[in-house]
Amino acid sequence: MAFAGVSHALAAPPVFVLNSLDANVSVIDPMTWTELKRIPTGKEPHHLYLTPDEKSLIIANALSDSLLFVDPKTAAVQRTVTGILDPYQLRFSPDMKWFVTVANRLNHVDIYHWDGSNLKLAKRLPTSKTPSHVWIDSSSRTAYVSVQDSNELAAIDLASQTLKWRHPTGTMPADVFGTPDDKFLLVGLTGGQGVEIYDVSGATPKLVKLLKTGEGAHAFRGAGDQRHVFVSNRVANTISKIDYKSMSVVESYPAPSGPDCMDVSPDGRFIYVASRWAKKLTVIDTHAKAVVRQVNVGKSPHGVWTLNHAARQ
Repeated sequence: MAFAGVSHALAAPPVFVLNSLDANVSVIDPMTWTELKRIPTGKEPHHLYLTPDEKSLIIANALSDSLLFVDPKTAAVQRTVTGILDPYQLRFSPDMKWFVTVANRLNHVDIYHWDGSNLKLAKRLPTSKTPSHVWIDSSSRTAYVSVQDSNELAAIDLASQTLKWRHPTGTMPADVFGTPDDKFLLVGLTGGQGVEIYDVSGATPKLVKLLKTGEGAHAFRGAGDQRHVFVSNRVANTISKIDYKSMSVVESYPAPSGPDCMDVSPDGRFIYVASRWAKKLTVIDTHAKAVVRQVNVGKSPHGVWTLNHAARQ
């Protein structure tokens, strides 16, 4: 392993894996599947997100109250933004006007104006206990936030920065995924055995189905085909492929050692998933339904991202 730096031009954008308990990020060459270096971050980097212009990958450091900007093609560090309180999870609105962070430890949601390069806090909204993940609809009007230790889902109007509604969920809701038509919202129940599906097209949400996927349903990633989404089942050690038109599980794949966040190859064939309890990035071939590779990374790997991915949904 070469930790001094990237010594050659990469043939493809690297895969980034956040090592939450090591306070760094592993940079992996997807051609050779070798770890090229580890970049120091702040304390407890958990999630990461690409800027709308695709020029910066933003790594959120929850315990350091900071955001680290990294070039997604070269892994060069660009800048650090401080004073962002407890940025556990983060997301841009599709219209590129809003940037939302979820403070898992401090129990609030921050809504920022984004001008293309700088952040300005518009509103800090208190939540109940342990807000976890956020999804923003395609119209950039509503942010949906799961509140893990209060077992609820909240909807926030972005234009007015006000709470629209709160609704009870199953045990320990985590990641949230909205269908492209904005009609349905999928919520992973880390304390349960599946995914709750809500119709959010009306004034208040309506639970339409509890879809069994596996124990510890946690993180979503779209397959890129406008029809399917993957969910990692962290306790069951599997990943389920959900058809969100029929709202059914159509395939399942082995995913060892606490599968968490994922990214997906452009053709949808390979899943890159953090094996949280094994200090590894695991590569799964969805055609073979098998693990085909593992790469050693740091402690408690969490967020996974690469610029060369399947279309986001």
